[in-house]
Amino acid sequence: MSASPDLEQHPRIPGGRWLSTYAVLAYLFLHLPLLILMVFSVNASRFTVWEGFSLRWYAEALHDQELMESTLNSLIVAIAATGFATVVGTLCAYALWKRASRWIAAGLALSLVTPEIVMGISLLAFFQWVFRHFDFRLGLHTIVLAHVMFSVVYVVTVVLARLRTMDPSLEEAALDLGATDWQAFRRVTLPLLAPAIGAAALLAFIISFDDYVITSMVAGVDSQTLPMALYAMARRGVNPVVNAISTLVVGLVGTLILVSERLRAR
Repeated sequence: MSASPDLEQHPRIPGGRWLSTYAVLAYLFLHLPLLILMVFSVNASRFTVWEGFSLRWYAEALHDQELMESTLNSLIVAIAATGFATVVGTLCAYALWKRASRWIAAGLALSLVTPEIVMGISLLAFFQWVFRHFDFRLGLHTIVLAHVMFSVVYVVTVVLARLRTMDPSLEEAALDLGATDWQAFRRVTLPLLAPAIGAAALLAFIISFDDYVITSMVAGVDSQTLPMALYAMARRGVNPVVNAISTLVVGLVGTLILVSERLRAR
């Protein structure tokens, strides 16, 4: 008797049960701290002793003026940085697709592996040098510029991966039919890139919204972002409000990641 087609297509993996166990343990290691944080965000007690379900910490977080101002700053920075990084990164990826450059590709790869503390120090030194010649100060504008600089590489990576799966003859056919370069890009290439551009924009937004190290080094006195506010609150001691606002951030980021993956898979 011959084996069924399903068994031939999906052969039994040796040690599959052990691999499943390892996978479950790995996911627990990654996500158990987040689950504990979520549980204690609805704990009536200020301490890690369960005293009953309560949403008081969420109410306090939403009525905390400092947290709300920091959240607004983070949203302004993330939206502005995402817009600039998406446009610049898409055009850069298109240029690399048209005319590959090993040096530029290597430079982009270097940006991905450069430690954030090194990038933050270099950006701060650059801004200080600029401030000697122009009347500028650290603020939201310097945070946006810094976030654009490290977000562009993620946009380029996602969009370029999509471009490499496209057939160049589609653009060539449009040019042969009388379209200009801009018309071929706008009417042929750009619609095909739309899902990848959307996924790249969401990824850039998440990275910008969550950044702390670089932001803390290029932020001004009156330009505190949400990660900076949460870090300052956590250093002052146990505060369940941190659990509540962190849970909301995890939920927002998780949703955006799922949407980004759906767009990238199209």
